[in-house]
Amino acid sequence: MGRIEDSRSSDTPEPSLATRSCKMDYIVDSLENAYQEFVIAATDVLEAKETSGAQNTPAIEAALEAFKHKWELFKVACDQAEDFVESMKQRIGSELLMDEASAPVTRKSGQIGPTGLPPINGVRLQHMFKSVRRLLIELQHGSIAAEGYGTPASSTHSHPTTPFDGRFSEDST
Repeated sequence: MGRIEDSRSSDTPEPSLATRSCKMDYIVDSLENAYQEFVIAATDVLEAKETSGAQNTPAIEAALEAFKHKWELFKVACDQAEDFVESMKQRIGSELLMDEASAPVTRKSGQIGPTGLPPINGVRLQHMFKSVRRLLIELQHGSIAAEGYGTPASSTHSHPTTPFDGRFSEDST
């Protein structure tokens, strides 16, 4: 959870809708199976306690160990499902941004679009994505924090790898 990874290059073809649907079905099935096994393990613990008169026995210990194991497997399945949902949210957001940026512009130049923002050039948007990806990778490795970027004292300084805004040197030249 919380990881941001994109090891694909921009030349890598995206998985088809059928492939993503199969992966989603697999994740849902594995989550459902892990949940069912977790519930069965919980039931086994309760039954073992009931048959032993609530005294600690090897059967209860074994049921508790199985319960802990099934709990861990269920958490892993939940994490995988969460990662998939996050990747799809990012993918959908990226596709919507690209559609918005590459849609034919019938408005006058500089006119505000339906989102309240001026239209963005598709090439410029790709530069934005690459810059953000680069920043995320640097953040993962801690290099930005080590250099002092993002601190209140340095917030007025621009990062040299963000060429997508007019406030930065590369766009203003």
